[in-house]
Amino acid sequence: MAAAQVVMPCSLLYYVVSAPGAIYIKSVVMGSCYRAHWAMVPSVVSELFGLKSFGALYNFLTLPSPTGSLIFSGVIASGIYDYETKIQSATNLNMLIDGEALTCYGTICYSITCGILSVLCLMAFFLSKIVLYRTKRVYTKLYGSS
Repeated sequence: MAAAQVVMPCSLLYYVVSAPGAIYIKSVVMGSCYRAHWAMVPSVVSELFGLKSFGALYNFLTLPSPTGSLIFSGVIASGIYDYETKIQSATNLNMLIDGEALTCYGTICYSITCGILSVLCLMAFFLSKIVLYRTKRVYTKLYGSS
C-alpha cells in the first residue's frame, strides 16, 4: 500500500511541472494506484483488526474517501480553480457578465491542487511506514523472521 502511495505524488508532481500529455499519464497512474489501494484494504483490515467486526471496520475505513472527496473537491479544489479563473479573466481584460461561466485554460488551473494532493499522499506514505514499523514486531512473533 505504501508503494502505491509513493507513486501517486510522483504522478501528481509530473502534472504540476506541465509536461505534455501529463493529464493522461496522471489519470492512468492515479487510477491504478487507487485500484491497488482499494484492493488491499479488505485484507489489511482483516489482518490488523481481525474478522470479528470486519464489516463495521471496513465501512469505517471507507468513510474517509467520500468525506475527503467532498471537502477537497467541493471546497479546496473548486476555490483554487475559481481563483485562477478570475486571474485569467482579469489579465485578458474581459468584462465579466453576471451569470457568464468562467473557464480556466492551461495546467495552472489544477497545479496548486495537485501539489496539495501530492503533499497529502506523501503524508499518507509516512503514516503507512509508521504502521509498518509498529506492526513489524507482531508479525515477527507470529510468522518468524524471513
